[in-house]
Amino acid sequence: MNQSSLAASLAAAMVAAGALACGGGSGETPAAEAVESAPARQAAPAAAAGQAEEGPEGVVNYTRIDATVACAGATPPEAMAELKARGFASVINFRTAGERGATVDAGQAAAEAAGLRYHHLPFREATAEVAEAFLATVGDPSNQPAFIHCGSANRVGAMWLIKRVKQDGWTVDSALAEAETIGLRSEALREFALAYVRDGA
Repeated sequence: MNQSSLAASLAAAMVAAGALACGGGSGETPAAEAVESAPARQAAPAAAAGQAEEGPEGVVNYTRIDATVACAGATPPEAMAELKARGFASVINFRTAGERGATVDAGQAAAEAAGLRYHHLPFREATAEVAEAFLATVGDPSNQPAFIHCGSANRVGAMWLIKRVKQDGWTVDSALAEAETIGLRSEALREFALAYVRDGA
């Protein structure tokens, strides 16, 4: 082999080695794309669940969905003034007066003192009547922006799933993913919400 041929061979080998080092081989590209895209797919429900915003002090599982609503779990009466300061017009509470840690009367008094509308829709086991009352309340523009809470955001997630499908036209799968991010955990509530949106239960 003469010197010019040897130089050409060495140059070709160096180009090939550089391509492999940069991941340019066709066998590596799909795997690399899968690794990069997987976190984005996993994060989609969290992104759908709303805007990053720290909740008022003492509020459990706070999630700001959009400009018209935020969801949460247990909320102390002391948080009502802060909710008003953040621009909320109403509070929707699913907690029953008898459950541990509930402060329904004090919460209502604090909300009204702060200038918030207060809607108490208590339930432990979901019913069609509660779902209908919630849809009417949350859909009323005079109640927006609305702050919706229960004890852990579990009941809130179920009712929000129903709202997303019935009023916002979301698919069941998208609404369920968001509801679980908000706090839906109970299988019974999950099944109720899915039955309600699919069958009008």
